Amino acid sequence: DKLFIFIDTYARWRIVDAEKFFEKVQNEFGAQGRLDDILDGEARIVVAANNLVEVIRSRQREVIIEETELLDDESQLKPFKDGRSALAQKVLDNAGPNLKSEFGIELLDFRFKRINYSQEVRSKIFDRMISERSRIANKFRSEGDGEAAKILGEQKRELKKITSEAYLQQQQIQGKADADAVEIYAEAFNQSDESKEFYEFLKTMETYENTLSEKDTLILSTGSDFFRFMKNSAPANK
Repeated sequence: DKLFIFIDTYARWRIVDAEKFFEKVQNEFGAQGRLDDILDGEARIVVAANNLVEVIRSRQREVIIEETELLDDESQLKPFKDGRSALAQKVLDNAGPNLKSEFGIELLDFRFKRINYSQEVRSKIFDRMISERSRIANKFRSEGDGEAAKILGEQKRELKKITSEAYLQQQQIQGKADADAVEIYAEAFNQSDESKEFYEFLKTMETYENTLSEKDTLILSTGSDFFRFMKNSAPANK
């Protein structure tokens, strides 16, 4: 993957040929130095020949990820072929025979203890993680804004519907009330000719009040029904 990484490893070993061990490395300190050089070189070769995911992962497992988090391929776990344990075994197989035949040391176990990126790569990874979380947060915000707009729209439609129904009901009630009032007026003023004339007079006065003001000027013929009560109300000549 062309990335610089730091790898900590450990190994277990034992002396199987004391004479050869003493001739080659003399003591434990010397053996430790030779083991570090040999195992470090073998680990570099094995790691460099594989993708980073092979060093990081050791088990194939299905990872459950929320749909909202599947934003790009880099955010998902990539499949691997061999895995970390297999790479450690390769180092053990490559270095073990040489250590035993040349130094009298039997390599019992080799493991990768810790794997980390360099500081520069870690900074880029953290930036990418922040960017990914920001995209997810923005997606949630966008969905929330859309849902809020939907709810607000439904509220406005419901309010408009309620207002329209209330206005219709108010008009129906007012219309019925007006009809009842007309019926009551008609019944009250339909008792005699005088009551009919009085009712006509009242309605005409209401019309005058609703249509005329101090600033209005009317030009009417003397035979106009609208002018009839005005003409009759004129003062008599003395």
